[in-house]
Amino acid sequence: MNRRSPFAPGAVLGLVGLGTLLFVALLWMVGAGMVHGPLNDGGAHGAGKGLTGYAALVGLLEKQGWEVSLARTEAELAQPGLVILTPPQDAEGKAIDQLVQRRMAIGPTLVVTPKWLAVPLGGGGAQMPGAKSGWVTIAGAAPPEWKGFLDDVGVSLAPAEGSREWFAQDASSTLPDGKAVLSGHGEAIVPLVALRPEGRVLAGYISGTGRWPALDGMALNRPDAGAEPDPEVETAEGGSYPLVLVFEPDLLDNYGFAQRETAREALRLVEAAGAGGPRRVVFDLTLNGFARKPNLLTLAFTPPFLAATLCLLLAALLVGWRAFLRFGPTLAAAGPSLAFGKRQLVANAAGLVRRSRRLHLLGPPYAALVRERLVRALGLPHRADPAVREAAIDRALAHRSPGSESFSAAAARLRGAARPAETLSAAQALHQIERNLEK
Repeated sequence: MNRRSPFAPGAVLGLVGLGTLLFVALLWMVGAGMVHGPLNDGGAHGAGKGLTGYAALVGLLEKQGWEVSLARTEAELAQPGLVILTPPQDAEGKAIDQLVQRRMAIGPTLVVTPKWLAVPLGGGGAQMPGAKSGWVTIAGAAPPEWKGFLDDVGVSLAPAEGSREWFAQDASSTLPDGKAVLSGHGEAIVPLVALRPEGRVLAGYISGTGRWPALDGMALNRPDAGAEPDPEVETAEGGSYPLVLVFEPDLLDNYGFAQRETAREALRLVEAAGAGGPRRVVFDLTLNGFARKPNLLTLAFTPPFLAATLCLLLAALLVGWRAFLRFGPTLAAAGPSLAFGKRQLVANAAGLVRRSRRLHLLGPPYAALVRERLVRALGLPHRADPAVREAAIDRALAHRSPGSESFSAAAARLRGAARPAETLSAAQALHQIERNLEK
């Protein structure tokens, strides 16, 4: 019979190794949340490279030495530093408010209100030759409706009157489109950027949360501007951090970054909002549909559980390697180490007695055993004295085998044997007597 395996060991190792790597990679991708598709989907968020996205601001901040990251979990939004929220028009206002309220005790927050209705170019959207992934075309504009978030602050969408020029402290430029300008209004808003000439607020921050020198220095008409600014940031009661609102998204998005001065003003807004803290900016993606909720796979590839996962993978690798070393048909067994049967059982018992060197202890029991067998074979009384029974055996032996050694003499010799040879000789004599009487 051919016992050779139909597969080469190298081929089997390659198949198993490749399959294992692909399976682990799949688990890691699912745990890391890569099943959501590409982040650059043309949306108005930090990963968007279309007109309405903020990838240009992300790149500018990185070149300016800021630590920039894209947050997809709530834990990432709970870190110190500036967080930039870019919720879509259909976001839940209460969800935005809860996130902002948690951030007020951790670090500053900048909220950008959306305006443009964008359609992707290519794929299922409008077709355009040579369009790259994430490109969009603007199909209209609409203000957000976030009920439950800053209900005392209103937003309005209207064309610019005569000019689309924005102005701030020592800076001014033009918006890319003046047909639809989004602005905000409210008693608690301190304007940072406004539209010329009507003065509509394009960006500002909420007053009443403390004194913030960097933001106060950029304010256009703060009511308490005459007061001396504090040398350091003073938070209000409860440890609140500033909340900056950018109503006109073209001040920060890729569309507005076509103007150099707009990009500079965006950088000034970010630096003022994050002043006094670490140079860290986190762009939120959870409100844009890219939230990554924790699960077992996520925890498996996250410290401190990552160490246990690596140990399990290493153990599986060792088990697989051990199985590979014996790959192929198993060898035929040579037989049990201990044979079965009465002969082997006797041989094992004899070997145990021989190794213990207690042969002289076997004489008396063996003599008594032979005597009882002969008593039953000759029909002698069982309850008689052993000496009487041995004498009866001697008479029967003298009758059947005259001249042979008597049973009582051979038994006495076996009981008194001290050396193995003497024990063996006396036992053989008793065995011969038993054969003679059973004939």
